[in-house]
Amino acid sequence: MTTLAPTMNKDEIYIWIVDMLHDMFELDKAKISPQSNLYTDLDIDSIDAVDIVVKLNQMTGKRIQPDVFRAVRTVQDVVNVIATLLQADEKA
Repeated sequence: MTTLAPTMNKDEIYIWIVDMLHDMFELDKAKISPQSNLYTDLDIDSIDAVDIVVKLNQMTGKRIQPDVFRAVRTVQDVVNVIATLLQADEKA
């Protein structure tokens, strides 16, 4: 899996997140949508969520704050958090 580039747009980040969820949890890509709830639709539990944060930290080179990720509910929320992190990188 490739590292997330600071120039990626939200569509590219979404595709990357879907691939990551598929690779990590063997989820059917066709069942993942931006509106998919990580916990109720995709059966991600709290330990899985920690694994996702660790993976995202590795792939972005940035630390996602735990309180930020606690507010994440949907795949689109994950995309938005990553886009914000990458944009902050670009502005720095």
